[in-house]
Amino acid sequence: MTTSAPRSAGRPRSQEADTAILAAALDLLIEVGAEQTSIEQVARRAGVTRATVYRRYPDKTALLLRTLQWALHDDDPAFTGWRDLEHMFDDWGVHLAVPRNRRLLRRVFSTVDDYPELMTTYHKVNGGRRRAVVREMLARTRGLGHLPAGLDVDVVQEMLSAAVVSHLVSHPDDERPGEIKAYFMAIMKQVGYRPAAAGS
Repeated sequence: MTTSAPRSAGRPRSQEADTAILAAALDLLIEVGAEQTSIEQVARRAGVTRATVYRRYPDKTALLLRTLQWALHDDDPAFTGWRDLEHMFDDWGVHLAVPRNRRLLRRVFSTVDDYPELMTTYHKVNGGRRRAVVREMLARTRGLGHLPAGLDVDVVQEMLSAAVVSHLVSHPDDERPGEIKAYFMAIMKQVGYRPAAAGS
């Protein structure tokens, strides 16, 4: 006679349900914004019951916080940085040329008054390893003599962050990656960026 292994206490969590809930919440955040997103809408789109959502998240704010962490995490182990400044802006251009990425960022920035926790989460996630790599890239570019020796790279990084927000609200969503890269390169040239001469 065989005996079955004892079951752990509680109901097993479904990875499929977890992902479906977060994907639905992300879609709704992009489409209608935080204020208009509801637990009921998320459950319906994810194909689960409201109780399933509430077992994981006590309220909408908690769900949206986890959604941002899930969507914006910068822990990609394959990412080791950029070759140079132009390579970095190539990457930025590709990301910001995707309308869905742009809409998500605009939705997040618009929550600053009504859902300040979302902005806090965004800054924590965005302030992780990738932000440190951006700073290292600017410092390395300065060290190579392509930026003025006395330039404050922390100030330049803040300028670039503000430039991203400006681009999201003042440029069309159908700009090509090369056009977006040129936008950032123009800013860098104004703070003294001088690329290496060809063949050097």
